[in-house]
Amino acid sequence: MTETATTQTTTGADPRRCGCPDFTMSRRRLLAGAAAGTGTLAAGQLFGDAFRQVSYGAAPDGNVVVVLSFRGGSDGLSIVVPKDDLTFLTKVRPDLVVPNAALVGGNASWGLHPALAPLVPMWNAGTFGAVHGAGLPQPNRSHFEAMEVVEEANPGSNARVGWINRMIGLDTNALPEEQIQLGNSMLPTALAGPAAALGARVVDDFQIPSIGSWMESSSQVKKSQKKIWGGKGTAMNRGFQTALASVSRLAPAVDLANNDAGYPDGPLKGVLSNTARLIKAKVGAKMVAVDYGDWDMHTGLGKPQAGGWMYDHLDHFAKAVKAFFDDLGADADRVTVVTISEFGRRVAQNGSGGEAGVDHGYGNAMLVLGAGVNGGDVRGGPWLPLSDTSLNQGDVPLVNDYRHVLWEVIMKRQALGNADRQKVFPGLTQKAVGVMV
Repeated sequence: MTETATTQTTTGADPRRCGCPDFTMSRRRLLAGAAAGTGTLAAGQLFGDAFRQVSYGAAPDGNVVVVLSFRGGSDGLSIVVPKDDLTFLTKVRPDLVVPNAALVGGNASWGLHPALAPLVPMWNAGTFGAVHGAGLPQPNRSHFEAMEVVEEANPGSNARVGWINRMIGLDTNALPEEQIQLGNSMLPTALAGPAAALGARVVDDFQIPSIGSWMESSSQVKKSQKKIWGGKGTAMNRGFQTALASVSRLAPAVDLANNDAGYPDGPLKGVLSNTARLIKAKVGAKMVAVDYGDWDMHTGLGKPQAGGWMYDHLDHFAKAVKAFFDDLGADADRVTVVTISEFGRRVAQNGSGGEAGVDHGYGNAMLVLGAGVNGGDVRGGPWLPLSDTSLNQGDVPLVNDYRHVLWEVIMKRQALGNADRQKVFPGLTQKAVGVMV
């Protein structure tokens, strides 16, 4: 097994521009992750290690939260720009700052990167908002470590159990398809843990090749399979039975044709069109994890115009998300998207001219779009005006613990109570961010 990058190579970027030695996954780390948590990796590849004899209890037309990870550390100051800080930003990042004249949407205090123009109607309608200065309680500028800490969301714990897994595990009868990773069959840390989860590249992968078509028509084969896999004494028995049960329940999604018309070419085209397909099929998904990588812009971040790395990356994101909500149609009323990244970037630029970029930083912007969003503004805070004295070692200071944002989203959209907060985010105190209605 060779070392592989933890993010995808996407439009407009050269992966060699990332000089981060920790932004790879070694064979030792991969195997350690696979072994941690009984059945975690099996949940992604065998559809679960634990077979539960339960009725289908998930609400098929319930709310869905899509967690879209900007892996690589996105630059929140390019995405959502504090207008009152433009003078300071022009001084410290002259080759990268988005000038006031180029900003779109926003309001008197905030502006959006021009590549986000396709999402301005959502901002104006109040279904797109942001939280700035968000991140971990303590800075962590290591890609791999920060990703793990962010997705475990349990500071001080050595247990490799993700926050989404803990949330789904609140229901002891939860089914594997309630938490799903699309775009990659390897489960992210957020879905790792004792509650079974599914991981697949596309919805069509949620079927068993060379079995489904003839198993249903041959009673003898059914009898043979039942005899072979009918026991409950081994993980393989339970995994196969769970696979069959999940495949059966996910059949409506597999049978529904994928619609990628209107989606821009690029890495989000297939994953978001398949996510919409899964949601429209109403098979009980509650949490869907999606990755969009290649935000590690140490150099060559680019001007806020077409052809720049940041511009093209945000342009693809904005067009894909707009197409996603258009594709959902009436089902958009039950879908909320929240973005997260392992850390932000430094305030001052690194390098100059066309090679300018920004190194690993701290506070960042989180975007929240869709149903139940209190949008049209930047929530949380209070925002600390940027200055030489307000920065945290040269970084955007933290004013919002990212867990408060995630908690507010899932509390509102998945009908959780305050008693659940300590189970999903241990040690987290109560704080209203205001990004959800």
